[in-house]
Amino acid sequence: MKHSYFFGLSLSLLLICGVLSPSAQADASHARIVRLSLVQGQVRFAREFKKDSMEDTKAVWELAPLNLPIRDGYALSTDSDGRAEIEFENGAMAFLSPNTTIEFYDLSLDEGAYVTRLILRQGSGIFYVHPAKGDYFSVTGGDFSVEANGRTRFRLDNFDDGSSVAVELGQINVLRNKGTQLLTKGQAYSIAVGKDATPVIARAGEPDDFDKWVSGRIDSVATATAYSSQYVNSGGYDSGFADLYNYGSFYNVPGYGYGWQPYGVGMGWSPFAFGNWYYDPMAGWDFIGSAQWGWLPYHYGGWMFANGFGWMWMPMGFGFGGLGYGGFGYAGYGYGGYPYRGGPIYHPITAVWVRSGNTTGLVPLNPLDKSGKTPINLAHGVYALNGNGISAVPVAPVAGEKWSVEKSPPKGMPFATTFARTTQPVRVSRTILSSNTGSRAVTLSRNSSIVYDAGQHRFVNSNNAKKNVEAAKETNVKSTTNTAVAERNAKVPNVAPAERGATVMNRPHINPPTPPMSAARSAESRGGESRGGMWSGAEASSPSIGSSSSTHSISSPSAGHSGGGGGGGAAGGGHH
Repeated sequence: MKHSYFFGLSLSLLLICGVLSPSAQADASHARIVRLSLVQGQVRFAREFKKDSMEDTKAVWELAPLNLPIRDGYALSTDSDGRAEIEFENGAMAFLSPNTTIEFYDLSLDEGAYVTRLILRQGSGIFYVHPAKGDYFSVTGGDFSVEANGRTRFRLDNFDDGSSVAVELGQINVLRNKGTQLLTKGQAYSIAVGKDATPVIARAGEPDDFDKWVSGRIDSVATATAYSSQYVNSGGYDSGFADLYNYGSFYNVPGYGYGWQPYGVGMGWSPFAFGNWYYDPMAGWDFIGSAQWGWLPYHYGGWMFANGFGWMWMPMGFGFGGLGYGGFGYAGYGYGGYPYRGGPIYHPITAVWVRSGNTTGLVPLNPLDKSGKTPINLAHGVYALNGNGISAVPVAPVAGEKWSVEKSPPKGMPFATTFARTTQPVRVSRTILSSNTGSRAVTLSRNSSIVYDAGQHRFVNSNNAKKNVEAAKETNVKSTTNTAVAERNAKVPNVAPAERGATVMNRPHINPPTPPMSAARSAESRGGESRGGMWSGAEASSPSIGSSSSTHSISSPSAGHSGGGGGGGAAGGGHH
């Protein structure tokens, strides 16, 4: 398995554990973490593997939870009943159909530009990309690679007998054998496995159930994100904002802007009651929210305690300009914080570890906290470690009691969630049916003669074709007729008979293309937009702020601090 194009993530992500030297920390901004935003059925993941996740028998696969933080080097795979959705920081999305495996070959930053390179090992994926200037997004599937060319949506299929891509919006570049082919909306490109295979460009096929499901998801997320944008100047970071609108309400906190709280919680709710701890040997400790909304509130922004309402999440630190938390020492507070191109800072958890005597616990991170100083929210109690979990009821500090700030989680934390081990993804025999109306995949039956040959890294026709050839010889039928009959019986219309025999060529392992070297990577020539983010433009319109019934006003929080708010664009996060 390759590692990051820019900086070895195995080093840069160690910042989360606070062990890098100052010189190494300077390069830590190359690290990126994206979100598993939807899980249907069984979805599994591997944290590391060599070369090909589906062939590395030593790779450890685990069941993937909702809101899993995904880093460079991970692989994700859906089962026969599974679907998955991944959200990227700038609003790009990837959707996986059943029996699909994808590898996150490269998630990095190049001078502030997002660089995303994926490998689709098997199955079907749909990718929605809306890059800012300089962002790079590519997917490699089987026999070619696809580069996003500006705002686009495309479907890539990678199956036994070849690969195909269809453009549903915008345009893409198809890279194969040092050549580049531009495709626009409504066009499909496919190529069969074989030495002399020739690419075919045709009209894209009609949408199937997977296409329709993805379209519905995109429309839903677009609408909800547009509503949330009334209250937050996200500065180009879009992942998770749709869930805030769908699963909670925004409230006006005087002096701070808009805060958010999930539906159904009371005055005494604990922010950390909806999730579990997760340990990654390379990335350190992370808190994984178990609720659908549990991404943004646990990794970005901070918390305020509002009279009459309790804890509220403050979406601060996302915009450009304004007060910004860099000036308040918010950047890098505690452990693990690191910024995305001057925008929000990712935290393994939006809390501060504190200790007094034998008691260790968490205090919700206040946006105005300063690194190394007593957290402002300490007055509202400490959520102490309690056996294998964190207490749901805060411990009130005693007058005169001294609490020290811990720079990292306590050693030997006993309550990390262990995800269930599962088996390696299996290769599923599927073929692409080509015609003048595009390509779509067909899953072969259990009785098919197509079997997987590990030595050749692909499926081959091993039984029926040979039996039919022998039968044809006995009846003195011409050789050309024999192979035609064998091909029909094998039900693989796309692959030439000779290529399905024992002498079939190996399907090569193709590495993703190398992106241009700098943030000034000629974004205009790629059709890049002037602003990142999925939902800018005409996808969805934002309603007026007075039209939403989820807006409320509350009394000023009792923290006793005044400052700029991040909600509604009143003050975004500054550069970090």
